[in-house]
Amino acid sequence: RSLVAPKCLQNKILSLIDEQIAIAKEGKEAYIGIKINSLTDKVIIEKLVEASMSGVKIDMIIRGISCMVAGIAGYTDNITITSIVGRFLEHSRIYIFGKGADMKMYISSADFMTRNTLRRVEVATPIYDDKIKQRIRDMFGLMMKDNMQARIQQPDGTYLKQIGRAHV
Repeated sequence: RSLVAPKCLQNKILSLIDEQIAIAKEGKEAYIGIKINSLTDKVIIEKLVEASMSGVKIDMIIRGISCMVAGIAGYTDNITITSIVGRFLEHSRIYIFGKGADMKMYISSADFMTRNTLRRVEVATPIYDDKIKQRIRDMFGLMMKDNMQARIQQPDGTYLKQIGRAHV
């Protein structure tokens, strides 16, 4: 089912994060992967912090603005924020909730900004086909392994190039 702002995109994202929090509280592996251009929606940020504090592993690729700082002990230490800025303007947005057979994946037009989640018409569409899901997951994993353009956010808010990292 598609998520359409301004009616249900933010609320559904919060619900999907809550599902991963519940999985983590059961002692199971919980995961969120997000690829967006900007993160400024305070309500979503607070829910992501709650997820991190509950043990959900969160990988975020945020090209531009991020109003969250990753890696703060006891707070956002389960969150990794990577910025990849290359030669070309990158517009893809991917939302991944869970792993394996229970994974829910969306591609979207919306960044996690209040103007996108509550004030504009934006759409996130689910991916149901397993082959397409795997292809998108592989692309996300490739971006997470980038050791040329990627910069990893540090707990002090700075970004450092990380060479030879293996992730995802």
